Amino acid sequence: MSRILLVTGGSRGIGAATCRLAAARGYDVAVNYVTDRAAAEAVAAECRAAGVRALVAQGDTSREAEVGRILAAVDEGLGRLTHLVNNAGVTGRVGRLDETDPAVIRHCIDVNVTGALLVAREAVKRMAPRHGGQGGAIVNVSSVAADLGSPGEYVWYAASKGAVNAMTIGLARELAAENIRVNAVAPGLVETEIHERSSAAPERLARLAPMIPMGRAGRPEEIAETILYLLSDAASYVTGAVLRASGGR
Repeated sequence: MSRILLVTGGSRGIGAATCRLAAARGYDVAVNYVTDRAAAEAVAAECRAAGVRALVAQGDTSREAEVGRILAAVDEGLGRLTHLVNNAGVTGRVGRLDETDPAVIRHCIDVNVTGALLVAREAVKRMAPRHGGQGGAIVNVSSVAADLGSPGEYVWYAASKGAVNAMTIGLARELAAENIRVNAVAPGLVETEIHERSSAAPERLARLAPMIPMGRAGRPEEIAETILYLLSDAASYVTGAVLRASGGR
C-alpha cells in the first residue's frame, strides 16, 4: 500500500527536511505552503528526484475552507492520506506578554492549535476505518517551550504548544483502537528561518546555544529523523508520546 504523507509548512525548515527524508524512504509527499510557492516546488522537485510522487498544496491551515482544499488536492493528486506531519507553526515577535499585540497572540493560536486540530480532523476522515481508511500515523510538531514556558520571549507560543501536547495525548487515546497512532516531537533550539521570519530575533541561536547541554542548536534533519521514526512501523507500539529532541535542554 502506498504511504501518502502530508507535511504542513513543508516548504522550509523542519518541514522541508521531513519531506526530503520521507521521500528518500519511499513516501509520496504533499508539501503544504502558504505564500512561498517557489520554495515548496523546489522541495517537491527534490522529492520526485528520489523516485516518489510529490505535489504542492497551497493553503492556510488555520482556515477551515483552505484545509479542505489542501486535503482535496492530496486526494486528487496522490490518493487517500495515510500519514500526516502537523508542522505548520508561527511564534510571533519575541517580547513580553504585556507588550504583545493581541492580534499576534490570536494568530499564533489560530495556526498552531486550531490549524493542527483542523488538519488532524480531515486526516482522520481519510485514515479511520469508519471512513473507509486503513489506519495511519500522525506526528504533531510541538516544542520544549511547552515545558519551559518561554518567559520574556513568547509565553503565548509556549501555551500553544502545551495545547498541541494535550491534543496529541487525547487524540492518540481516541484513535488507538482504529489503527491510527498519534505522537508529537518536541524540538528544542533548531537552526531554522523561524528565528528571523517569525520571531524577528536572528541573534537567538547564538544567545541560547550555550545554555543547551549538548552545546549547540539542532539541525532540521535531526528533527526529521525523529519524526520519521514516529511515522514508521518501527514505532508501531508508540502512541500518545511527546518525544523531546532538544539536546538535553
